[in-house]
Amino acid sequence: MHTKAFNPENAAMLLIDHQVGTMAWTHSHDINLVKQNAIKLAKIAKALNMPVILTSSMEEYVQGPLIPELQELLPEAFAARIKRPGIVNAMHHDGFNEAVKALGRKKLFVAGVTTEICVTFPVLQMLDEGYEVQVSADASASYTQYGDNLALERMRQAGAIITTVDQIISELAIDWTSPNGQKLVGILNYH
Repeated sequence: MHTKAFNPENAAMLLIDHQVGTMAWTHSHDINLVKQNAIKLAKIAKALNMPVILTSSMEEYVQGPLIPELQELLPEAFAARIKRPGIVNAMHHDGFNEAVKALGRKKLFVAGVTTEICVTFPVLQMLDEGYEVQVSADASASYTQYGDNLALERMRQAGAIITTVDQIISELAIDWTSPNGQKLVGILNYH
């Protein structure tokens, strides 16, 4: 396992399929909390100037658009989002795969909907390709709690670090009095 903290200068944020329709299908977690945590991840990336890749699947169908807060917080990443035509493993989509490689970052924070489909398969491939991956379990959700638990365990066994948004904030802050800590402490709230 990796014990060194992820440094924002060598990390990137990948938010997968936080789409209005897809999120409505999930029942493993309180969907409002999942949405709030996805927004927190976007805020972390924005506060630290961390590169972000957004992707969606079949936006023009029932899956719908990405949640509007992502467009508000990350307009450039939203405009450059990778629209997949239905490819399950985002890493199998040339545009997404090339965008991840172009970042030149080997440490990736990943969250998405659904955990058991849209997150698991790209994370397994990222691990195979030598990336260090932290999966934010509380900014991801699945159809069932059972499916979510099995997906998280499968990724953990493959080498992913399973974490929460607040752990990510604390890890990147290192010290609340540091410049990064000061930027992040406002995101770490329990309202």
